[in-house]
Amino acid sequence: MNWDKVTLVILAAFGCITLLLAQVSDLLSRLPQIIHAWRRIRHELSSGLDSGTRTQLPGGISQGAPTPDTTDGDRRVEEPGMRLNGS
Repeated sequence: MNWDKVTLVILAAFGCITLLLAQVSDLLSRLPQIIHAWRRIRHELSSGLDSGTRTQLPGGISQGAPTPDTTDGDRRVEEPGMRLNGS
């Protein structure tokens, strides 16, 4: 093994270590937010099941409420650049 290969191996190892440390740092910096969100979800779910009432979720959707119908029914919608048969 010559010095060129040794240098490349050392540089590659330090690059991998740096990447690994950056990923771990990013994960650890987000961990408090993830834990807080998880506890909030558990609290909302448990309070909604215990009281039997609907709880308001973000976006104005009530827990347990029926989802809105987003289909177009029997109408056929033509996408731009799309030609439907018989039209």
